[in-house]
Amino acid sequence: MGDLLEQGAAFLDDQRHRHMSRSVVYRRGAEATEVQATIGRTEFEQADDAGLIHRTESRDFLIRTADLDLGTGPIQPKAGDQVREHVGTQVLVYEVNAPGGQPPWRYSDPYRRVMRVHTKFVGTEA
Repeated sequence: MGDLLEQGAAFLDDQRHRHMSRSVVYRRGAEATEVQATIGRTEFEQADDAGLIHRTESRDFLIRTADLDLGTGPIQPKAGDQVREHVGTQVLVYEVNAPGGQPPWRYSDPYRRVMRVHTKFVGTEA
């Protein structure tokens, strides 16, 4: 019998992917791929030199690790990549980024099936 927790995590990931995701375009330079992503958020806290705490919220996209493929096999997100989300007639553009030297992504589960990609809003296209 396999790892029961891993089987449960796979079931929950399948349900999330089926019922809680939407199509977005992941772009790195001229290369792009359409993937299913679940929308999330992360709050970051960072103290400045005066000791004041600054809170920043990122829009996160949870993407299956195997799905993030630009044609040469799965990739890891990097700062500067873009996620484009269609909302009505507009395209909302987010840049992969995290404040304060934090990594721009992390695995969202212990089995490395899903990546949580941190982004910031950079603009809208018609």
